[in-house]
Amino acid sequence: MTLSIRLASMFALVSVLLLGGIGIYLCQSLQHEIIWRDDQALQGRLERIHAIIRDSGSLDALGQRPQLYENMLGNRDNLLWVLNEQGQPIIEINPPQLPIPKVPQQATIKLLDWSDPQPTRLAVQTIEYGSQRFTLIAGKLLLEREQMLAAYTLKMMTAVFIGTVLAFALGWLVSFRGLRPVRQLAAQATHIDVQNLHLRLTHFGPHHELKALTEALNQMLNRLENGFLQLSRFSEDLAHEMRTPLNNLMGQTSLALQQNRSQDEYQNLLFSNQEEYERLARMIDNMLFLARAEQANASIKPERIELHDLVAQLCDYFEGMAEERQITLVNQANHQMWAEPDLLRRALANLIANALRYGDEAKPIIISSQQVDNNIELSVSNQGLMIDPSKIEFIFDRFYRCDPSRHQAGDSGGLGLAIVRSIMQLHRGRMQVSSDLQQTCFTLIFPCSQS
Repeated sequence: MTLSIRLASMFALVSVLLLGGIGIYLCQSLQHEIIWRDDQALQGRLERIHAIIRDSGSLDALGQRPQLYENMLGNRDNLLWVLNEQGQPIIEINPPQLPIPKVPQQATIKLLDWSDPQPTRLAVQTIEYGSQRFTLIAGKLLLEREQMLAAYTLKMMTAVFIGTVLAFALGWLVSFRGLRPVRQLAAQATHIDVQNLHLRLTHFGPHHELKALTEALNQMLNRLENGFLQLSRFSEDLAHEMRTPLNNLMGQTSLALQQNRSQDEYQNLLFSNQEEYERLARMIDNMLFLARAEQANASIKPERIELHDLVAQLCDYFEGMAEERQITLVNQANHQMWAEPDLLRRALANLIANALRYGDEAKPIIISSQQVDNNIELSVSNQGLMIDPSKIEFIFDRFYRCDPSRHQAGDSGGLGLAIVRSIMQLHRGRMQVSSDLQQTCFTLIFPCSQS
């Protein structure tokens, strides 16, 4: 079912409820008004008959003038009886020849419904005339009234049906025209594909109802385009990073096979190839970690960690590398925090390795912590070359290097900081980087509590 038909159906439903409610109200109001008028007419007839009897000299003489009462009643639906104490009619106006109804004695006018043999409305009163008691009965047949109300109800239902059909048709027309911008938006969206991710949906005016939807879709397209471009760059970077060790392996192996070599030369070739294999293995391991960390169902099991002890273990691990460059690792982390130990250890190891790789020789690397509001901030700072401010926003991208020429043994292949970012995302934290002429500082910001 299209949206236009759905809106038209809802509009028709609202219309039938509204028109039906109004029709029921009008029918009920008309019925009550007719009943009230008929009751008033019946009471008035009894009062007039009572007045005529009271002013007349002889009740028998009144009974000799039936044409007078017929003219007074006016049509064949009206009935009139004046009964004596024995229930015999003295005056009777009864065109349909109905039997005399049996009614109770009533000093005041009382209204009754009588349905034998036809639905009839009666007004009854018992009066005293001389020494005798008489019963006055005025009635009106309800058949004509019921037929009129039935015809009115039928016309009302017909009008409601026609109104509902018209409401559906007009609702469909209005919704079809009103949804024209949506169709135009859909037509524009069909032209956006992989080759045209730069296209954007146009606005229909500053105050148009679809402005918010158009802006949201354009923002989504921006994210998709950025993600697609990042994926394309990632594929290119991955091919480049893997091509270098493979070219080295193929070149060295091809050169060695051109002529017979000594055992030492073959052994040196195997050692060189082993380094390239290890580099490829680290790269594949890092890529697998990033792929698992970015899955939607990825989760962690945080534990309470003593930062000083964990940082001390890492300082012992990197002690040999630090001594080669005459760098001192200073442990100033003294807080407790919630995190997964292995992931936190890997993130800090990447930052410390990065600081050792790019920091100045004989200058200390400081690992410190502090609590700010409801967060634990864990920082790794070193003295060295300042990171170009224009490159800071890219350093967490995969395979990005500020200085592509600086490849060292144990290099993470440009994935170290990308792994740190993924670890922070798993912990619902964030990273900050500051770099100036004095020092470069990477800060990991963790929530104090993890669920």
